[in-house]
Amino acid sequence: MNPAKAQAFIDEKWGDEIVPELVEYVKIPNKSPHFDPQWAEHGYMDDAVNLIAGWCEKQPIDGLTVEVVRLEGRTPLIYMEVPGSGDDTVLMYGHLDKQPEMTGWADGLGPWIPVIKDNKLYGRGGADDGYAAYGSLTAIMALQQQGIPHSRCVIIIEACEESGSYDLPFYIEHLRERIGTPSLVICLDSGAGNYDQLWLTTSLRGLAGGTLRVDILDEGVHSGAASGIVPSSFRIMRMLLDRLEDPNTGKVLPAALHTEVPAQRKQQLQAVADLLGDGVHEAFPFTGQSKPMLNTAHERLLNRNWGPALSYTGVDGIPPLDNAGNVLRPHSGLHLSMRLPPTIDGERATEVIQQLLEQDPPYNATVKFEPEASATGWNAPDVVPWLEQSLEAASQEVFGASCMYMGEGGTIPFMGMLGDLFPEAQFMITGVLGPKSNAHGPNEFLHIPYARKLNTCVARVLSDHYTRNADQ
Repeated sequence: MNPAKAQAFIDEKWGDEIVPELVEYVKIPNKSPHFDPQWAEHGYMDDAVNLIAGWCEKQPIDGLTVEVVRLEGRTPLIYMEVPGSGDDTVLMYGHLDKQPEMTGWADGLGPWIPVIKDNKLYGRGGADDGYAAYGSLTAIMALQQQGIPHSRCVIIIEACEESGSYDLPFYIEHLRERIGTPSLVICLDSGAGNYDQLWLTTSLRGLAGGTLRVDILDEGVHSGAASGIVPSSFRIMRMLLDRLEDPNTGKVLPAALHTEVPAQRKQQLQAVADLLGDGVHEAFPFTGQSKPMLNTAHERLLNRNWGPALSYTGVDGIPPLDNAGNVLRPHSGLHLSMRLPPTIDGERATEVIQQLLEQDPPYNATVKFEPEASATGWNAPDVVPWLEQSLEAASQEVFGASCMYMGEGGTIPFMGMLGDLFPEAQFMITGVLGPKSNAHGPNEFLHIPYARKLNTCVARVLSDHYTRNADQ
């Protein structure tokens, strides 16, 4: 593959078509079903599917087929096939559902307001993960434009990832024979440590979550009359949370939620820490003189990639400040999100959390933990020599710097599923979520120049994949 020629083609495609498409995509509030239970009635998911599938259908790719698959009661899925040379298959993955709005967007920005500024497209979903379908097909087109062969490609774009991909197993079962047995999986839904080189994701954390509720009264009562007699539901909540997490350090306490970090992963993260240094924590918008957890970049990366961590992502039973009367509230509720090390089973972790929170409730309060669908993480198989060489060559050709290997703190449930289904497959898990891109939060952006270069790296790996299999 001529990388300069491929990059020129990809740059033009992004400028003329993909960026304008993503501008329209950002405008669509197609929130994942967990955040919009009435998604089918609202029609936004269909709008996003129709926008992306419509563009894909128009692309001049030899033999391309585009199908919107719909299973009753489930979010739709875009299924595409591109025939190739040889008898091997590459599976390419992305998603089109989005996280909710979140507050705190800067003036002039918003989740559904696409703004291009400093070569960044601001708005919800462009980087996570609306660009994936466009990028996948563009990488294939860049090869075909040069007459370079590639293996058969299957592209799956789901609409439930931000809700834990609970619809996806049904589609995989439905499409299993059509998908075949891929030897390479390419996923464009991950992150990057900087915008200066190619980044390969080596592991993803799992997820266990749910809603913890503490009830102590049947109704709210005057705080002056009841305090000192009736325990606060919020204090009981704090007591329960101390079973899960050390409040001083943030360390998750149950041993069952921890695992040993493989030596290779420690070495890879040390290399990332040496490269990024303070950039590991400076990528986040700390306020004032706030400081990160732990002492070194290496410790922080290990904790983010391989340590369990508890976040509090929602609250119930507590009025806003301007409506806070002198009332001892009858209940308190919190939504808990526990990130798990890549090799910890998500269902077992959920059982551990539920048992720990519900047993022996303080003051015999009514305590209930309602679990949500869990997800087991993923630890990549060892990278085989051809793929390692291809990734390095792609990064050097496109960026002039080496490919780096890093775990991610987030979760992509599909990867664990694929690892079980295709244990012999190799994985190229990568993405555009670099420093300050702030997926899921306010001011999320897609770094357009990086996305274009990443697209060229994907094309190079597709070419090398075919060459490696043709030589065998």
